[in-house]
Amino acid sequence: MSIEVRIRELVASADVVLFMKGTRRAPECGFSSSVVDILDDYLDEYATVNVLRDPEVREGIKAFSDWPTIPQLYVRGSFVGGADIIKELQRNGELAGVLGAETRAVTSPELLVTEEAIAALERFAEGGEKPCVRLSVDRSFHNDLSFDVPSDGDFVLDHARFTLLVDRATARRADGAIIAWLETPEGGGFKIENPNAPPTVRPLAPRDLKKMLDAGKPIEIFDVREPEEMEVAPFAGARPLDAAGRAHLDALSRDVPVVFVCHHGIRSAGAAEHCLRAGFREVSNLTGGIDAWSRDVDPSVPRY
Repeated sequence: MSIEVRIRELVASADVVLFMKGTRRAPECGFSSSVVDILDDYLDEYATVNVLRDPEVREGIKAFSDWPTIPQLYVRGSFVGGADIIKELQRNGELAGVLGAETRAVTSPELLVTEEAIAALERFAEGGEKPCVRLSVDRSFHNDLSFDVPSDGDFVLDHARFTLLVDRATARRADGAIIAWLETPEGGGFKIENPNAPPTVRPLAPRDLKKMLDAGKPIEIFDVREPEEMEVAPFAGARPLDAAGRAHLDALSRDVPVVFVCHHGIRSAGAAEHCLRAGFREVSNLTGGIDAWSRDVDPSVPRY
């Protein structure tokens, strides 16, 4: 199949198709992320094509549309444009008509700021003025808190001792979040707890994994090391993440707890992140890998 035919099929696969870098949940460039944020204001469902996974599509779509950059948006088979054009259509109020959808209602989020956090904001505010602070929560649910001034479209949450600003994208993600201030031996800092955040990879200490195994907890362990490494230092009960292991993983219920293991916990972290993106809800990475397991739990496993 020629690349032109492939792209025609992709363009026709849904009413709205975005060719982008990364995925809707995890964009891999700022322009793609900004367009996803805009589209999410209008649409529950639309198709995305990750051009980073297919260099042929990445170059082919540029020739197909005669447009040199990514992202690119198609609506009902017609090319709309890239990030700048989509932003301009939004500013002009024309994007809803292009998409055939109205802007989705976004309500002001309910946020809790603890007394300790308010006091910290007051300490950091310049000139003793009432703090005006922006909370930003990006698509990966990374949080940012900074002093700022209101912008068009912001929700302005005005309290007696501070003002909190959130944009529309953050408002969709932050309802119910708690902004707290924590003191630690290394110093104080803000901590934001967000009930909307998706699951994250959990670091799992070797001794904690041993307790889980001893308790008979039903878990699946996958070893991402090379075969020769596993031969030198086997991890009893772990399944190699080879073709058979991947097929077994794909067939598991997304509620099954899974743990990933490698030599020092670096390669397995990447596999664990991929597993999260596949929809698994309880994903752990063995901290320090098989080397830490040998050191802290089972010294009979050779270290290499």
